[in-house]
Parts: sequence; C-alpha cells; structure tokens
Amino acid sequence: MLLSTLMSFQALAQSITQPPNGDNQKSSVTQMIGLVKVTIDYSSPDVHGPNGEDRTGKIWGEVVHYGFIDQGFGTSKAAPYRAGANENTTITFSHDVQIEGKDLKAGTYGLFLALAKEGSSQWIFSRNNSSWGSYFYDEKDDALRVSATLQPAPYTEWLSFHFEDRQPSSTVAYLQWENKRIGFKVSVPNIHQLYVNKMRDELKNSTGFDHRNWVFAAQYCVANNINLDEALIWADYGISGAFIGEENFLTVSTKALVLRALKRNTEANALMDQAIKLPTATVDDIYQYGRSLINEGKNAEALTVFKYNQQRFPKSTFVTTLGLARGYAATGDKKNAIKNWELVLKNIPDNRKQFKAQYEEELRKLKG
Repeated sequence: MLLSTLMSFQALAQSITQPPNGDNQKSSVTQMIGLVKVTIDYSSPDVHGPNGEDRTGKIWGEVVHYGFIDQGFGTSKAAPYRAGANENTTITFSHDVQIEGKDLKAGTYGLFLALAKEGSSQWIFSRNNSSWGSYFYDEKDDALRVSATLQPAPYTEWLSFHFEDRQPSSTVAYLQWENKRIGFKVSVPNIHQLYVNKMRDELKNSTGFDHRNWVFAAQYCVANNINLDEALIWADYGISGAFIGEENFLTVSTKALVLRALKRNTEANALMDQAIKLPTATVDDIYQYGRSLINEGKNAEALTVFKYNQQRFPKSTFVTTLGLARGYAATGDKKNAIKNWELVLKNIPDNRKQFKAQYEEELRKLKG
C-alpha cells in the first residue's frame, strides 16, 4: 500500500527547477518591424565549453557541424545544426512575413541551420517547434528553406542572435558565434496595409472620437498611395462626422489631398481655395500650399496664392514676402523676384537666419 502510494506521488511530481544544462544560457531577442513582432528564443553555448574546454577554431565545421548528420540519438538520421543548444531554437512571427523574399505564415517555427563547406548554407524553418535540439528533425516538417552565406564577424564568446540593417519594413537576423555570422532577411511587404487595418480598427473605438485621428489616417493613406477610396470617407468624417467633425484648414485641406491622389484635381483645387479662406488657415498654411503648387509646376496659381496671403496677413511681412519672392521667381518675373528677395534678407527673423545663405544664393542666381 505504501509503495503504491509513493509511486502515485512520483507520477504526479514535477521536476525541480535546476540551472541550465552545462553553462548554456537561455536567451531571447525581439525586433519589431512596424507592427510585426519577431522573436527568437534559444539557448546560448560558449566557445569555451562547460568543462573548460577551449573550442576556439572548432566552432564552425565541428560544433556547428556541416550539413546533415546522424547524431546517434532520436529518430533523425540526417539532422541539421540546432542553431543553439538544448531545446529547439524557435522563431515566432506575429504576422505573415517573407524570408529572403519567400512567403512564410505567422506562427512559431523550429529554426535549424545546414552549414555548407562551400557555397550557400541553408536556414530551415520547421513546423516542429517543440522537440529537443534537432534529434527528431524531419524534412517533412519543413515550412521553408532559404540560402545564406557565412560571413566573418568580430569575436563573440557566446552564440547570439541579433538584428541589423533595420528598415521600416525589413531587418536582417544574424546568428553570430566565435568569429563568423550567418543571417537571413525578414521582410513585411504589406506593412502599410497592416497599419491601415489597425487604424481602421482604432477609429471604431475611442480613438475615433477625435477628428484629427480621421485626418491622420487619411493622410497616411495618401502618403503611401493606399486605400484611397476609404481615405476619402475618413477625410469626410473628419469634417462632418457626428459630434466630432470640424471644418478647418487641416480637415478640408486633407480631403483636397485625398481628392488629388484620386486624380480628381478640379474638386481638389476648389476645396483648397475654400480651405485657405477658412478662419483657421494661418499665414504658414497658405505659404506651404503655395510652395506645393510650385513643386507641381503650377507657378501662376502659386503666385496668386502668395498674393492672397499678403492681402490677408499684411503684418506677417517676412513669410508673405518670402512667398512673393518664390512666386515671382517661378513665373519668370525677375524684377519683382529680386525686389522681394532683398526684402526677405533685410527682414529675416532670428528663427530663419540658418537659411540666410540659401536665400542669398537664390538672389545671386536671379542677378546672374
């Protein structure tokens, strides 16, 4: 009776917490690519083994073995390197991504490395993410394989993963150990759509109680040439949405921006004429609109806007004169352009003096 009771307790007992096997340290590294979270969990061995053995010069090609081998344990007779120590090294993607340009679904994958003596090595993303090491690796579980090249690197005692070349829609993950590293590029080709999806969800809750957030969402769509039809709806809601809409320069000019992106230029121009006449339009708002017209090659229209700005804000002499200088220069009226550039330099305020050399160069070009 006592024996059977003890055996029952043993069956229920959990293993006591102990230090990691050898001196391999559990590690984790996470990188965000916009809204996409990439996490690598691994155990980190060192060049000098747990028994003090110096494995310098024996890491790549021996500890990180070449190709696929029979490790003498488990079911795999052709196992790649486990890319770490102890349990599976895993990599988790919160959203669908591309690895070296190849599609990979969101999820957690076992991460393995097939190192080549010559030529390209291979990173392997396996659907088996819970085995111990690569002892139970099976090619049938492969979700993706991509090629990679071993590179020289500064000395690193502990095997480590890290991210470099971080861009708005991509990054490169590296395994680095001893004096070499090997990596793979992670990309999110639909990153703008992910942001739009999130904005759409957020506008349905308290975020949508502020008209500016509808405007910012619409502006994001224009800046990235995406979701323009819905952006127009968002811009409209920023102007006239129940309880929160406001007709001001920001909201009306944003709708004009969306209309222009949709190639509805006549409507956009009419709306901007309305926007610059609103009480909320500032001298700088109108000046920047004139600059945008010059950038579009609409020089005569820009000069008209700059003249209106001077009429409306006669006391804001520097900004309005600067606009006239640019407008006259753009339309080829050198005499009036020179006159206004000279006034600009004469009345330049302290907060614009860093641009003095630029303004002087504009005047020098006009004078020939």
